[in-house]
Amino acid sequence: MSNINNNKLIIILGPTASGKTEMAIKLAKKFNGEIVSADSRQIYKGMDIGTAKPRRVESQKSKVKNFYSPLERGQGCVKNQKFIVKNIPHYLIDIINPDEDFSLAEYKKLAVEIIKDIQKRKKIPFLVGGTGLYISSIVDNFEIPKVKPNKSIRKKLEAKSAEDLFKKLKKLDSKAAENIGASNKRKLIRALEVCLITKKTFSSQQGRREPLFDFLQIGVKIPREKLYKKINQRVDQMIEMGLEKEVKNLMDKGYDLDLPSMSGLGYKQIGKYLKNEISFQEAVESIKAETRHYAKRQMTWFRRDKRIKWVGDYNEAKKLVEKFLN
Repeated sequence: MSNINNNKLIIILGPTASGKTEMAIKLAKKFNGEIVSADSRQIYKGMDIGTAKPRRVESQKSKVKNFYSPLERGQGCVKNQKFIVKNIPHYLIDIINPDEDFSLAEYKKLAVEIIKDIQKRKKIPFLVGGTGLYISSIVDNFEIPKVKPNKSIRKKLEAKSAEDLFKKLKKLDSKAAENIGASNKRKLIRALEVCLITKKTFSSQQGRREPLFDFLQIGVKIPREKLYKKINQRVDQMIEMGLEKEVKNLMDKGYDLDLPSMSGLGYKQIGKYLKNEISFQEAVESIKAETRHYAKRQMTWFRRDKRIKWVGDYNEAKKLVEKFLN
């Protein structure tokens, strides 16, 4: 593989439960690769079952230096750690606590550093996940507003519903509102925060620059009926694996259900059940329904990018990667 252009980056993306993780691990084994996560939920420590983290065999110290959230400096964080799954190193998993903030700008900075380090070591970086904004920040080399979080503004915005936030953003920045959508409260708050602090639209501060990498984007294509069935099966499996216990442990540690991390699929619903607001069956059905809606939103996001090459199985993906690398 020594003749490979060392600026290559392969992206494996798709909706939740589509099988992209398994495909990426197989491809990384075949093509001497390492995986960088593009999942905005798997960054949190202690949130394993509900975020469907790949099951780690061991945690090892990496040769890569200082790849950890700047928020953890001086807090006894685990530096230089990579997440080993089936002998393939994974990065940007388990990097912050559930009550810590982590911005898109921080994600992009860390991901770019890690990708370049993997390339420097003559390996192939695979960016893998379903968080469209994380992937777009790398692929399109986003210029991200460097605006520090403002606690008082966030507190006021947090008190509003996603619907009200969406209406407010639509008035201030219709383009950003359209890009984010009406249901992503966390991103709506960030966009409004930037608008209110800078007195400029969020979208005008999010320019695209020259690509950093020579990239190939592969999307995992799966029929809707089959995907929805897999989602339902995955939720049942999460319950069997102990999702309820995982959520209870987090709540016992003082992590509030209002936190962005705890508002994620699975945690929010089981949290409501534990607070006796809904029945267990209602919680499970709600997780399934909302996960299906989330998968639909992911596909809406990905379909806008005509550069993505959609594949139905590993062999199709393997052929695309071979062609790209050669």
